[in-house]
Amino acid sequence: MTYSDPSRITIYGCGPDEAVLFRELAPCFGVTPVITDAPVSEANIALAAGNRCISVGHKTRIANATLLALGQAGVTYISTRSIGYNHIDVEYAGDVGISVGNVTYSPDSVADYTLMMMLMAVRDAKSVLRRADLHDYRPSEARGKELRDLTVGVIGTGRIGAAVIGRLRGFGCRVLAHDNHPKAVAEYVPLDELLRQSDMVTLHAPLSVDTHHLLNRERLEQMKRGAYIINTGRGALIDTEALVSALVSGALGGAALDVLEGEEGVFYADRRTRPIESKALLRLQELPNVVISPHIAYYTDHALSDTVENSIINCLTFESGGQHG
Repeated sequence: MTYSDPSRITIYGCGPDEAVLFRELAPCFGVTPVITDAPVSEANIALAAGNRCISVGHKTRIANATLLALGQAGVTYISTRSIGYNHIDVEYAGDVGISVGNVTYSPDSVADYTLMMMLMAVRDAKSVLRRADLHDYRPSEARGKELRDLTVGVIGTGRIGAAVIGRLRGFGCRVLAHDNHPKAVAEYVPLDELLRQSDMVTLHAPLSVDTHHLLNRERLEQMKRGAYIINTGRGALIDTEALVSALVSGALGGAALDVLEGEEGVFYADRRTRPIESKALLRLQELPNVVISPHIAYYTDHALSDTVENSIINCLTFESGGQHG
């Protein structure tokens, strides 16, 4: 019989900033963290020996073979330090006896960033800043747009989407919303209608089999000519090849993307001296009307502290037999 120590949690894929917080907060809960910056894999499962619960990051996909090995090692609960689960096969994890829980964190982190990306998109910020860096201070040829003059479509109205809607109201723009499970106070419309009416569409839906390529070529063609797309959700919500085509053709006015299909191994890494294989990423970065950032909308002091604390709480709640994330 494997001995389980509920006061010990192995933290995989832990960045330096997270490690500081785990060391600071874990003792407050009577927990000893075992910390590694390496993502969980079959090679380092021994670090979880004696633990029923582990905490993992969202930056690296967990292979099913690793989930099987974790189950065989006695792990029965994984707390992922993310809202989304798309880096873990949750169904397979359940088949091998492992429950998976996510964390909540300040929705204001992503909501604030989303509004920043919107403003950058409609004010041609990428071109303006690039020219200013070269000491070209002439105004942009394209005049900016004011949010109050636009209709903004919000797809996905959970905690983050609702926080975005609240901010948009402060700018005075018309807001349309779409969600299969409406929760926010908003004007909900069918997806096709939202796409046809919106000057800007922002994505906050979770990534699942049903939402993969939610904005495919057909739906992108339904959008207003010159409309903008903002994505701070998950990259695969958009068919990237179709997006590139729509931007290059001028059908869309621009995009601001904090997430991208195939970002794994590129985002969060220093790739200055290593070639990037993603042709879509390279093409998008060439376009003057596309802003790209490396999946950092969530990255604030407040949200990171929430993430670490709630990951610990999830594990302790599971150990006590209560409800967990």
